[in-house]
Amino acid sequence: MNMTATLAVSAALVCATLQASAQELRSSRSSIRYHSVEIRGLKIFYREAGRADAPAVLLLHGFPSSSRMWEPLLPLLADKYHLIAPDYPGFGNSSAPAPSGFSYTFDNIAGVIGELTEKLGVTSYVLLMQDYGGPVGFRMALAHPERVRAVIIQNAVSHEQGLSPLWQARRKYWADPARELEALKANFTSFDATRQRHLGSTPHPERYDPDTWTDEYAFLTRPGQAEIQTTLFLDYRTNVASYPKWQDWLRRTKPPTLVVWGKYDPSFTVAGAAAYRDDVPEAEVHLLDAGHFALDEATDEIAALVRDFLARLDGHKG
Repeated sequence: MNMTATLAVSAALVCATLQASAQELRSSRSSIRYHSVEIRGLKIFYREAGRADAPAVLLLHGFPSSSRMWEPLLPLLADKYHLIAPDYPGFGNSSAPAPSGFSYTFDNIAGVIGELTEKLGVTSYVLLMQDYGGPVGFRMALAHPERVRAVIIQNAVSHEQGLSPLWQARRKYWADPARELEALKANFTSFDATRQRHLGSTPHPERYDPDTWTDEYAFLTRPGQAEIQTTLFLDYRTNVASYPKWQDWLRRTKPPTLVVWGKYDPSFTVAGAAAYRDDVPEAEVHLLDAGHFALDEATDEIAALVRDFLARLDGHKG
């Protein structure tokens, strides 16, 4: 066989091999979509994955993140579940009017996200809540308990014992916001604090992608963000005051509950994870080698725990 014929055969074999490989591959991102809808005159951005007729999971993000924090988890659940991950007003790709144009309270944010689910026709869901997602999700649960099939909690506090000593300085802002405002702004929007929220006390900092805190820092230093975030954080005191109401709801309804908790979190202690068993004795609690944003370091572990929990909830294998 001459050289030209040999090359032609080799090229054909390579082409056939690549075609077969491409047919076998399945993009893990193939079902993820990105949308925006108008709610109360605001553009609300959300990520969506999975079939619309599958059991729904509403993923509620923390501070200072956005629905982007759930991006690693979406393709690992999308084969069986309908996943909706919104950006709150003032966060991510949603509208961020000045506080003069929108009242930044957790009540208002929960109301907006509740209206989003109604607009999407999602009237039954599992709540997956991280950090600020807890105050948003528990408000939604109290407003419409019939819609909540179960709760999954990832470093979202509902008990005083879950607040670390860092909250002593934060309480000073609640008590005297005028005097403490500039100090809070400096801390809330600083690069070091943004980085530390991720790393916490992890013994494996090399596992963390620095783009996560670099991107969040870029978000926090956008014009107007310092005012938005300090305004909303002043309202965080209403969350602590609401803990007894959330605990009462958990005790009365005893929803199926999964707690996955990064134990290197500098803000929320592991006591906050264990406390959920006081309200729901059958709650599953897992302490992970991870920080506040546990998906940074424990994506596969969280995905496996969530899939197993949801599979048992839905009565099928994960």
